[in-house]
Amino acid sequence: MPRLPELMHRALFRALSLLSAKGQGLVLRRYFDWRHRIPDPWRLATDDYEQQKYLVTLKHLPPGPYRRIIEVGCSEGVFTLALAAAYPEAEIVGVDLSERALTRARARVPQNVHVRFVRADLLTHRPQDRFDLVFCSETLYYLGREERLRLASSRLSELLAPGGVLVAVHPWPESDRLHGYLDAHGSLARLNEQVYASSPRPFAITVYRTRAAA
Repeated sequence: MPRLPELMHRALFRALSLLSAKGQGLVLRRYFDWRHRIPDPWRLATDDYEQQKYLVTLKHLPPGPYRRIIEVGCSEGVFTLALAAAYPEAEIVGVDLSERALTRARARVPQNVHVRFVRADLLTHRPQDRFDLVFCSETLYYLGREERLRLASSRLSELLAPGGVLVAVHPWPESDRLHGYLDAHGSLARLNEQVYASSPRPFAITVYRTRAAA
Protein backbone atom coordinates (compact mmCIF):
# COMPACT_ATOMS: atom_id res chain seq x y z
CA MET A 1 0.00 0.00 0.00
CA PRO A 2 1.23 3.56 -0.72
CA ARG A 3 2.56 5.41 2.30
CA LEU A 4 0.54 8.31 3.74
CA PRO A 5 3.06 11.01 2.67
CA GLU A 6 2.95 9.64 -0.88
CA LEU A 7 -0.85 9.67 -0.90
CA MET A 8 -0.87 13.28 0.33
CA HIS A 9 1.73 14.17 -2.30
CA ARG A 10 -0.47 12.78 -5.08
CA ALA A 11 -3.58 14.46 -3.67
CA LEU A 12 -1.82 17.83 -3.76
CA PHE A 13 -0.97 17.50 -7.43
CA ARG A 14 -4.45 16.30 -8.31
CA ALA A 15 -5.80 19.46 -6.68
CA LEU A 16 -3.40 21.61 -8.72
CA SER A 17 -4.76 20.07 -11.91
CA LEU A 18 -8.09 21.82 -11.21
CA LEU A 19 -6.33 25.00 -12.37
CA SER A 20 -6.02 25.84 -16.04
CA ALA A 21 -3.15 24.08 -17.79
CA LYS A 22 -1.23 27.37 -17.85
CA GLY A 23 -1.94 28.04 -14.17
CA GLN A 24 -0.96 24.51 -13.20
CA GLY A 25 2.30 24.95 -15.09
CA LEU A 26 3.12 28.19 -13.29
CA VAL A 27 2.56 26.61 -9.87
CA LEU A 28 4.58 23.52 -10.78
CA ARG A 29 7.43 25.68 -12.07
CA ARG A 30 7.59 27.50 -8.73
CA TYR A 31 7.40 24.22 -6.85
CA PHE A 32 10.27 22.66 -8.78
CA ASP A 33 12.38 25.80 -8.54
CA TRP A 34 11.81 25.64 -4.79
CA ARG A 35 12.78 21.96 -4.67
CA HIS A 36 15.95 22.80 -6.58
CA ARG A 37 17.00 25.43 -4.04
CA ILE A 38 19.51 22.70 -3.10
CA PRO A 39 21.42 20.70 -5.71
CA ASP A 40 20.09 17.31 -6.80
CA PRO A 41 17.15 17.18 -4.34
CA TRP A 42 16.19 13.62 -5.37
CA ARG A 43 19.83 12.40 -5.36
CA LEU A 44 19.55 11.31 -8.99
CA ALA A 45 23.31 11.50 -9.41
CA THR A 46 24.22 9.52 -6.29
CA ASP A 47 21.39 7.14 -5.37
CA ASP A 48 22.16 3.51 -6.29
CA TYR A 49 18.49 2.83 -7.03
CA GLU A 50 18.37 5.67 -9.56
CA GLN A 51 21.61 4.57 -11.23
CA GLN A 52 20.37 1.00 -11.57
CA LYS A 53 17.05 2.23 -12.97
CA TYR A 54 18.91 4.22 -15.63
CA LEU A 55 20.92 1.16 -16.66
CA VAL A 56 17.94 -1.16 -16.99
CA THR A 57 15.93 1.53 -18.82
CA LEU A 58 18.59 1.73 -21.51
CA LYS A 59 18.59 -2.06 -21.86
CA HIS A 60 14.91 -2.03 -22.81
CA LEU A 61 15.35 0.14 -25.90
CA PRO A 62 14.58 -1.50 -29.24
CA PRO A 63 17.63 -1.56 -31.52
CA GLY A 64 17.83 1.17 -34.09
CA PRO A 65 19.51 4.45 -34.93
CA TYR A 66 18.34 7.25 -32.64
CA ARG A 67 19.50 10.51 -34.13
CA ARG A 68 17.25 12.86 -32.14
CA ILE A 69 16.41 12.15 -28.47
CA ILE A 70 14.44 14.12 -25.89
CA GLU A 71 14.02 13.60 -22.15
CA VAL A 72 10.87 15.19 -20.71
CA GLY A 73 11.28 16.14 -17.05
CA CYS A 74 15.08 15.99 -17.11
CA SER A 75 15.71 17.77 -13.78
CA GLU A 76 19.48 18.43 -13.53
CA GLY A 77 20.33 16.33 -16.57
CA VAL A 78 21.80 13.21 -14.97
CA PHE A 79 19.98 10.76 -17.25
CA THR A 80 20.25 13.16 -20.19
CA LEU A 81 24.02 12.87 -20.02
CA ALA A 82 23.75 9.09 -19.68
CA LEU A 83 21.86 9.18 -22.98
CA ALA A 84 24.62 11.29 -24.49
CA ALA A 85 27.17 8.68 -23.44
CA ALA A 86 25.07 5.85 -24.89
CA TYR A 87 24.34 7.71 -28.15
CA PRO A 88 27.29 10.04 -28.75
CA GLU A 89 26.24 10.82 -32.34
CA ALA A 90 22.69 11.84 -31.40
CA GLU A 91 21.30 15.32 -30.87
CA ILE A 92 19.82 15.25 -27.36
CA VAL A 93 17.43 17.68 -25.69
CA GLY A 94 16.47 17.82 -22.01
CA VAL A 95 13.25 19.61 -21.06
CA ASP A 96 12.17 20.72 -17.60
CA LEU A 97 10.02 23.37 -15.89
CA SER A 98 12.70 24.48 -13.44
CA GLU A 99 15.26 27.00 -14.63
CA ARG A 100 17.31 26.30 -11.50
CA ALA A 101 17.51 22.64 -12.45
CA LEU A 102 18.42 23.47 -16.04
CA THR A 103 21.18 25.87 -14.97
CA ARG A 104 22.85 22.99 -13.11
CA ALA A 105 22.14 20.63 -16.02
CA ARG A 106 23.91 22.95 -18.46
CA ALA A 107 26.90 23.15 -16.13
CA ARG A 108 27.24 19.34 -16.28
CA VAL A 109 27.65 19.18 -20.06
CA PRO A 110 31.23 18.54 -21.21
CA GLN A 111 32.54 20.31 -24.28
CA ASN A 112 31.76 18.73 -27.66
CA VAL A 113 28.70 16.87 -26.31
CA HIS A 114 25.54 17.44 -28.36
CA VAL A 115 23.14 18.19 -25.51
CA ARG A 116 20.96 21.23 -24.97
CA PHE A 117 18.40 22.06 -22.31
CA VAL A 118 15.11 23.89 -22.75
CA ARG A 119 12.67 25.21 -20.16
CA ALA A 120 9.18 24.18 -21.27
CA ASP A 121 5.89 22.82 -19.96
CA LEU A 122 4.80 19.52 -21.49
CA LEU A 123 1.13 20.52 -21.34
CA THR A 124 1.39 23.87 -23.10
CA HIS A 125 4.56 23.70 -25.22
CA ARG A 126 4.02 22.84 -28.90
CA PRO A 127 7.47 22.01 -30.31
CA GLN A 128 8.18 22.02 -34.02
CA ASP A 129 10.84 19.31 -33.73
CA ARG A 130 10.16 15.59 -33.78
CA PHE A 131 12.28 12.91 -32.13
CA ASP A 132 13.26 9.29 -32.76
CA LEU A 133 13.31 8.56 -29.02
CA VAL A 134 11.32 10.19 -26.20
CA PHE A 135 11.76 9.51 -22.46
CA CYS A 136 9.25 10.39 -19.78
CA SER A 137 10.26 9.18 -16.33
CA GLU A 138 8.81 9.99 -12.88
CA THR A 139 6.80 12.85 -14.37
CA LEU A 140 3.20 11.95 -15.18
CA TYR A 141 1.99 11.67 -11.58
CA TYR A 142 2.62 15.41 -11.14
CA LEU A 143 -0.07 16.18 -13.73
CA GLY A 144 -3.04 15.07 -11.66
CA ARG A 145 -6.45 14.22 -13.04
CA GLU A 146 -7.55 12.33 -16.13
CA GLU A 147 -7.94 15.31 -18.45
CA ARG A 148 -4.32 16.35 -17.92
CA LEU A 149 -2.98 12.83 -18.34
CA ARG A 150 -4.84 12.50 -21.64
CA LEU A 151 -3.40 15.83 -22.73
CA ALA A 152 0.10 14.75 -21.68
CA SER A 153 -0.27 11.55 -23.71
CA SER A 154 -1.16 13.62 -26.77
CA ARG A 155 1.78 15.95 -26.23
CA LEU A 156 4.20 13.05 -25.86
CA SER A 157 2.90 11.43 -29.04
CA GLU A 158 3.34 14.74 -30.88
CA LEU A 159 7.03 14.70 -30.01
CA LEU A 160 7.57 11.45 -31.91
CA ALA A 161 8.79 11.20 -35.47
CA PRO A 162 7.22 8.45 -37.62
CA GLY A 163 8.38 5.13 -36.20
CA GLY A 164 9.66 6.87 -33.08
CA VAL A 165 9.94 5.17 -29.67
CA LEU A 166 8.52 6.43 -26.37
CA VAL A 167 9.78 5.06 -23.04
CA ALA A 168 7.72 5.73 -19.91
CA VAL A 169 9.10 4.86 -16.45
CA HIS A 170 6.97 5.28 -13.32
CA PRO A 171 6.39 3.67 -9.92
CA TRP A 172 4.53 0.38 -10.01
CA PRO A 173 1.61 -0.35 -9.62
CA GLU A 174 0.73 3.35 -10.12
CA SER A 175 2.24 2.96 -13.58
CA ASP A 176 -0.75 0.80 -14.60
CA ARG A 177 -2.97 3.87 -14.34
CA LEU A 178 -0.50 6.42 -15.69
CA HIS A 179 0.60 4.36 -18.68
CA GLY A 180 -3.00 3.40 -19.36
CA TYR A 181 -3.51 6.85 -20.89
CA LEU A 182 -0.64 6.15 -23.28
CA ASP A 183 -2.17 2.77 -24.11
CA ALA A 184 -5.44 4.51 -24.96
CA HIS A 185 -3.85 7.01 -27.33
CA GLY A 186 -4.56 6.01 -30.90
CA SER A 187 -1.12 6.88 -32.28
CA LEU A 188 0.86 4.72 -29.83
CA ALA A 189 1.34 0.95 -29.86
CA ARG A 190 2.78 -0.75 -26.78
CA LEU A 191 5.82 -2.88 -27.59
CA ASN A 192 6.62 -4.28 -24.15
CA GLU A 193 6.62 -3.65 -20.44
CA GLN A 194 8.88 -4.84 -17.65
CA VAL A 195 7.91 -4.51 -13.99
CA TYR A 196 10.69 -4.53 -11.40
CA ALA A 197 8.53 -5.54 -8.45
CA SER A 198 11.40 -6.68 -6.25
CA SER A 199 13.12 -3.30 -6.35
CA PRO A 200 13.12 -1.31 -3.08
CA ARG A 201 10.83 1.10 -4.95
CA PRO A 202 9.03 -1.00 -7.58
CA PHE A 203 8.79 0.55 -11.04
CA ALA A 204 7.67 -0.30 -14.55
CA ILE A 205 9.35 0.44 -17.87
CA THR A 206 6.85 0.58 -20.74
CA VAL A 207 7.94 1.02 -24.37
CA TYR A 208 5.77 2.33 -27.22
CA ARG A 209 6.22 2.98 -30.91
CA THR A 210 4.18 5.22 -33.16
CA ARG A 211 1.61 3.31 -35.18
CA ALA A 212 2.02 3.14 -38.93
CA ALA A 213 -0.33 5.47 -40.80
CA ALA A 214 -3.42 3.71 -42.15
